Amino acid sequence: MPDVAVVGSGPNGLAAAAVMARAGLSVEVHEAADTIGGGTRTAELMQPGHLHDICSAVHPMALASPFFRDFELARRIDLVVPELSFGSPLDGGRAALGYHSLERTVQGLGRDGDAYRRLLGPLVDRIDGVMDLTQHQLLRIPRDPLAAALFGLRTLEQGSRLWNAGFHEDLAPALLSGVAAHAVSQLPSLASAGAGLMLTALAHAQGWPIPLGGSASIAAALEADIRAHGGVIRTGATIESLQQLRGARATLLDVAPRDLLNIAGDSLPAKYRQALEAFRYGNGSCKVDFILSGPVPWAAKELGDAGTVHVGGTRAELARAENEVSAGKHPERPYVLVAQPSRFDTGRAPAGRQILWAYCHVPAGSTRDMGEAVTAQLERFAPGFRDVVMQTRVTTAAELASYNRNYVGGDFSAGIMDVRGLIQRPVVSRVPWRTPVPGVYLCSSSTPPGPGVTGMPGFFAAKHALKDRFGLGVPSLGL
Repeated sequence: MPDVAVVGSGPNGLAAAAVMARAGLSVEVHEAADTIGGGTRTAELMQPGHLHDICSAVHPMALASPFFRDFELARRIDLVVPELSFGSPLDGGRAALGYHSLERTVQGLGRDGDAYRRLLGPLVDRIDGVMDLTQHQLLRIPRDPLAAALFGLRTLEQGSRLWNAGFHEDLAPALLSGVAAHAVSQLPSLASAGAGLMLTALAHAQGWPIPLGGSASIAAALEADIRAHGGVIRTGATIESLQQLRGARATLLDVAPRDLLNIAGDSLPAKYRQALEAFRYGNGSCKVDFILSGPVPWAAKELGDAGTVHVGGTRAELARAENEVSAGKHPERPYVLVAQPSRFDTGRAPAGRQILWAYCHVPAGSTRDMGEAVTAQLERFAPGFRDVVMQTRVTTAAELASYNRNYVGGDFSAGIMDVRGLIQRPVVSRVPWRTPVPGVYLCSSSTPPGPGVTGMPGFFAAKHALKDRFGLGVPSLGL
């Protein structure tokens, strides 16, 4: 056996493997599927020459994650940063527009521009402190207490019924709520407010990058580095028990707590098993992929230049849709998260065609096809959208769960996003990546800092495994 066995080749498993391999250890990655990548896979889902991201598409953390910064991801792959990071269409052909430039965004928000600047400006100015706070576990002293205080106070405001106190019109609230809804949580709530403010500040500080060639390019960069340092990656290799990995001095598992229970079995103490059994998963998503004969005919034409569009209407409408999901219902008018990658990466589709990536939130385990509801929302804000649709592919929440075992019930966050879910991930501990089984670590998004293509859960698990098992520090990760 190698020094290190890694189970799962999502971005966190690959990040863990890259750190361990660079430390001079022999590493083997075991992936049950035929291709690596987990949430960073890209494939021809419907027709040859049309490349669709199966899970993640736009990557706010590609330039901001401390791991990807040290790994110098931006030097390894090509990233396009749209000037218009995101937008939220409203009825009547209007749209709230979130530009890379904070000042340009402020100028388009009318009377609420100054309030938006007061809310986001201090976070943009102290973005490194905000990232230090949000990309580690919460149970620690932040390196930038002022940034933490500013972020905390704004999260309390936007996570409560006071969220509209500083606004007079509907553009700025819709813009903020569209980003907050990424958290698949009630609106307003502290978790959705925190996630939304962090992502919005990143949009203005450095933009939301789109990888040329698709999200798979991120996995490919990690794979190349692992192999360059002697690591081995095995696909089609299902691990059902720790006994299959006996002999490895460290085992890092990029799996959900449910699969940790299955793989580790009776080797886990009863109290820890109970904690894993009680771990809470969030609601799911229904994904809809489109092949289009041309661009989306947005009523607000500026949205054609947006990397991401949050479709759903006003803040009140977005909150209603997300709160219906939290209540176990399927919204008639769902919040739809849309990405337009082929607008910025012409290699994703043949000339004259576009691909469109979209999903809406649904109750956990849902088998309902939300394709028509998603299409209707797009038609609402882009009249004539149905006329440019050439082909559609729907993946229900239940099918997402079958595709990736970490997405329990279709929950791609691998754990509910609320305050308790951020602290108890999967247990309350100073080192939550370390399990009670000597040498076994959990490195999935079910550990801090949580979901997103950041590589950070894998980095933290590898950091502690290096110290605990080998007496080593973290190696240099750059080119």
